[in-house]
Amino acid sequence: MTSSTKRIIVVGGGIGGTMTANNLVAKFYPEILKGEIEIMMLSNSPNHIYKPANMYVAFNAYHPHELVRKQRSLLRPEIIFHVDGVESFEFEQNRVLCESGKRYDYEYLVISTGCIPAPERIEGLKEAGDHFYQTKAAQQLAHKLRTIEEGRIFITVNFPKTPNVPHQCGIAPIETTLMLDEYLRKRGVRDRVEIIYSYPTVSQLLRNCLFLQKPTCDVLPTIFDSKNIKYQRGFTLDKVDPEAKIAYSEEGNSQEFDILMATPPIRAVDAVINSGKSQAQNNEGWLPTDFETLKMYGTDNVYVMGDTVDLPVSKAGGTCHNQSPVIVENIASEIRRGYTSAIYDGKVQAIAQMGLEAGMPLWYDYKHDVQVAPPTKLGGLMRKTFNRGIYWAVARGIV
Repeated sequence: MTSSTKRIIVVGGGIGGTMTANNLVAKFYPEILKGEIEIMMLSNSPNHIYKPANMYVAFNAYHPHELVRKQRSLLRPEIIFHVDGVESFEFEQNRVLCESGKRYDYEYLVISTGCIPAPERIEGLKEAGDHFYQTKAAQQLAHKLRTIEEGRIFITVNFPKTPNVPHQCGIAPIETTLMLDEYLRKRGVRDRVEIIYSYPTVSQLLRNCLFLQKPTCDVLPTIFDSKNIKYQRGFTLDKVDPEAKIAYSEEGNSQEFDILMATPPIRAVDAVINSGKSQAQNNEGWLPTDFETLKMYGTDNVYVMGDTVDLPVSKAGGTCHNQSPVIVENIASEIRRGYTSAIYDGKVQAIAQMGLEAGMPLWYDYKHDVQVAPPTKLGGLMRKTFNRGIYWAVARGIV
């Protein structure tokens, strides 16, 4: 790197950071060949984990090693890759301090550090709850689901305290509830296991609902009734008694359980929280992000994407897929033209797993509630195809 070379650093080796680093190389290829621009990625792990597929690990449909690739193998060769977690962001100096003690200067920075499950933020939840957002946790849940013969499985969803910021992977609690029903039927124990799905009072866009957005919320009771899945609106988890196996709500209700399947509270990574730039409640750490440009407020050269933003959009890979091209185009436009030119419209798309085999395409943006198509086995095949192959092409910036 020469003194005139502009360095763009991408922090985070998840789906958002990986596709963005690869897309930056494609966008800046002429300048990279001339030595005018350098793309660097910093990650705290040499491995890339397809985190959404942990949901399948919970139902013994995936082996953990199938979710992992070497991060270097997913990156274009022009990308300088360092396994070195960021310890702190020094925005005023345009540099990052890494755990190794090294500092890296940048002209532009992309923060894609994701979020972390934080069950310890609710009393008793870490001890008594199960979730599928990390591999080891999903394996623990898989063991319980494989061995339960009778009892109650209580499902809770916990939102961040920051207004309008959704929980991780919005559709996942519904997906896993329907997968659970079908899984237990295949095991032959469904008639002896009660399933109760709950949703908090503050569903943020709607009150007293079972999901964040109205079209899905309207059809859920009928779907749940047809499968004998019980549900409770307005259950905001307050604390859990691990010994008695009782979940208590802020509204004054309680539910007994044999398995507590809980979407846990989430937070940003330590380096982001400690940056001092977040205005999020409860020290959750979400960075203040411009709705359209995805630039961090208060900076001219820092972009934020994925789970780290404070925007009212799903914290999921389908969000990153639409944010990445906007960030790449805006950095390119700033360097080449002197201004940003791309706008993020809040678009998210996904194929929801509606049971073990069926899939339901859905999409929405800032201005439109979720648009859904009927769940079909063809949709399930599309989801399976994405999981098994297309995801890795997306990460490489091919799709």
